[in-house]
Amino acid sequence: MTHLPLEELTVLHAAICQALSDPKRILILYTLDECPRHVNDLAADLGLPQPTVSHHLRVLRQQALVLTERDGNGTLYRLADSRIIDVLETMRLVMFDA
Repeated sequence: MTHLPLEELTVLHAAICQALSDPKRILILYTLDECPRHVNDLAADLGLPQPTVSHHLRVLRQQALVLTERDGNGTLYRLADSRIIDVLETMRLVMFDA
């Protein structure tokens, strides 16, 4: 585990929380937890316009929450670390246990 100064860690934490501040981005993360997908497949699965999904993926990618890899059909998106789903589930528990 990397030990960063508290101030730097707090800035990173806030940036990730900001990336998670849109419900559509959280849905994208849960959907990618099932399996990697292309942007068009994500858009179809979520019933969202492809440009909207692309925007949200860009935000998630900037915070290293999703990764991309090229394949024969374009760009495949996947979770960078499945533990983000554990974090989201913990947040749900906190909300409902409060």
